[in-house]
Amino acid sequence: MRHLNLVNDLVKDLAYGARTLRNAPTFTTTVLLTIALGIGACTAIFSVVNAVLLRPLPYKNPGRLVLADAPVSNAYFFDLRDGTGAAFDDLAAIMVFRAIVPREDGTAERIGKGLITTNFFHMLGAQIVFGRDFTEADGIPNGPPAPPFPPSEGSVAILSYNYFQRRYGADPNVIGRKLPGTGGSGPQIVGVLRPGFTLFVPASVSTQPSVDIWIANDRGYDEPNRGELMLQVIGRLKPTVTVDQAQSQVDRIAATWGPDRMQVHLDSWHKRLVDEVRPALLALMAAVMLLFLVACANTGNLLLVRTSLRQRELAIRTALGARIGRLTRQMLTEALLLSGLGTLLGVGLAWLGIRGLVRLAPSNLPRLDSTSIDWRVLVFSASCGIFGSIILGMLPSSCVARSDVMQILRSAGRSGHLGTGRFVRSAVVIAEVALAFVLLIGSGLMFRSFVELLHVSPGYDPHGLLTFLTIGNAKDVEPERRLAFLHELEDRLRSIPGVRSVGGATGLPLHAVGPPEGIQWSAEQVSGGPERRVDIETILPGYFETLHSRILEGRTFTEADNASGQKLAVIDQSLAEKVFPNQSALERRICVYIPDPTWLRVIGVVEHQRLHTLADRGREQIFVMDGFWGIGISRHWALRTEGDPEKYAAIVRLEIAKFAPGRLAITDMQTMDTTINREQAGTRFDLLLIGLFAMIAALLAAVGLYGVVSSAVRQRTAEIGLRIALGAEPGGVVRLVIRQGLTLGAVGIGIGLVASAGLTRVMASMLVGIQPTDPATYALMTAVFLLVTAMACWVPARRAGGVDPMVALREE
Repeated sequence: MRHLNLVNDLVKDLAYGARTLRNAPTFTTTVLLTIALGIGACTAIFSVVNAVLLRPLPYKNPGRLVLADAPVSNAYFFDLRDGTGAAFDDLAAIMVFRAIVPREDGTAERIGKGLITTNFFHMLGAQIVFGRDFTEADGIPNGPPAPPFPPSEGSVAILSYNYFQRRYGADPNVIGRKLPGTGGSGPQIVGVLRPGFTLFVPASVSTQPSVDIWIANDRGYDEPNRGELMLQVIGRLKPTVTVDQAQSQVDRIAATWGPDRMQVHLDSWHKRLVDEVRPALLALMAAVMLLFLVACANTGNLLLVRTSLRQRELAIRTALGARIGRLTRQMLTEALLLSGLGTLLGVGLAWLGIRGLVRLAPSNLPRLDSTSIDWRVLVFSASCGIFGSIILGMLPSSCVARSDVMQILRSAGRSGHLGTGRFVRSAVVIAEVALAFVLLIGSGLMFRSFVELLHVSPGYDPHGLLTFLTIGNAKDVEPERRLAFLHELEDRLRSIPGVRSVGGATGLPLHAVGPPEGIQWSAEQVSGGPERRVDIETILPGYFETLHSRILEGRTFTEADNASGQKLAVIDQSLAEKVFPNQSALERRICVYIPDPTWLRVIGVVEHQRLHTLADRGREQIFVMDGFWGIGISRHWALRTEGDPEKYAAIVRLEIAKFAPGRLAITDMQTMDTTINREQAGTRFDLLLIGLFAMIAALLAAVGLYGVVSSAVRQRTAEIGLRIALGAEPGGVVRLVIRQGLTLGAVGIGIGLVASAGLTRVMASMLVGIQPTDPATYALMTAVFLLVTAMACWVPARRAGGVDPMVALREE
């Protein structure tokens, strides 16, 4: 019976709460929109965090998958596979690259290819919908050892489902057919992957966004091929083995490769994938949680003001026999209704906001397209709603429980009953200001960082450059003709009217540059084997001149350097200062490990180029001539033009088509300014969101201050009228009210300053050129927030200064 009474009371409380809220539409709408804004923003950002950081990889036993940080050859891979069986359930290797494949009609297309060991799909749990998976027999070398580059076409292939639909119209009869290949038929199609299988790897492994054709790795793994460092190792740990234990097994095998060999380090696949974006996403999550707390404080303040206006009603109900516990339960029920409806609205706003976030977000966020509202997101939203309902319910309930019923009933005017809870409202506003100020500091730091990023010197002049990538199959050109082929193409491009100079390289700044993990190096006076990694880039003569990179010492490459057969290098200023401090680097020697030690003679020093990102100086750099490694015919090109470089895109395509019809595909054609703009997208995205959250929080804090000061003015109307009647100037009353409001704001700002000094440290990896404790930013944001505080207090202060003493005293 007691349970039935409780249920009955709850139903009555819900009905009474709904009726009360319906009778106050302005208040209810304001609170619902504030809650929905806070929870909606939190839910939208958390959905991105969930998709990128929390959701496990879509593979079998994803928590046990590890990824190596350095490429290895087939021979090294099999050493690891055969020697680490105690640590791994399985070990596979992969190489992802872009390729040009011919069509049956004689044209060519650019696709993504994956060269994989035959156990790769089985290890990841990928399913085949047509045909079969690779077998061990598919990985047996067939014929003489292939050259390192280009990667082998293989003998058998499996298609991605998207490519299967796009190229073959989802015809299952494609199984058994041979793909077109260079100089005839290519590998035989033996299977098609299930829809939805996607390879997620960090940019250090591959920047190719998708793989269309998977080739079984049938390259040789004998001793002559040990230098072909092109495979990334992926492993699944045994259930009881840790990453550190597996690393010790790998180190034991790597030690047999000799002291000068590259080291292989293991880490969680998921961790490697998200390491680069984790700090920014966590900072955004912290920012949006601060906004949510500001929204809770703001709605709590609104409820406190509303409760103070209802205290005579509540006191009368108490005098007539209502229990404090029942009144408190009604307050909690109203808060639960508001929070529940606000949460539903917030989830709806988040669902709409996710689409905009996905469109605005930078391209380096992995698995962003899988962002959705799943059970984790709903649990998170519900938790925010429950937390909000507790805050919204406890604040007014505590004021009701502490109120003096007889004093309220004896009060005839407004002054008496509005005073209860003033201290609580002031404390809530101070907390609101402190939280909003932390967000404002964060947005200020991001703005300063963005300005610094705009003015950073990349080591080259990006204006007036047209960049693109030509991809071709080296087998289309005889080995002895490949270098001449590139130089002839360079001359054709240089002959285009309006083209001032041409530079070619295996990678341009902010494009795919060299081996992703760099090359180990040492120098004559550096003992103890390889030092830290360095970027190494293969370039054509004229590269530095085209990019307008300054030559600081010595000279750059000439056409005669290839003919001489010498191992020459141009190094950047950072490496020169590190290895040859306070001395000339010319004619000194640098050793690179690829993987065998190769000594290079330094002939020049250039300014440091920011190759991978503008936000960080990056590694030191070594540049070698285009004849240093086996020559392919795929190259990145930079053309410095007169006027707008975009206007030259069409004529460049036409000239290349005439020079090498059907042999070269052109991709990634854009100006370097466009590339710079894309590189800045991540910082712009963070600045936009944190700045938006800060503005909303500052607005809510200003509204909260306005409410508290207005409430104080209403409470002290009689006192203000008496002051003016006794001779006080209206201007003095205005200053008094503003000073009281500024005091609340200053206390909140002081607390926010202390909190900011600690909380903004999580942004350290997101900032460029400034520190998280930048004094100028703190001073500017303090002045801005004090101005906002003064503006929020101005209207109630003016109202206080205009009080008519006779009217105020008569009302009292």
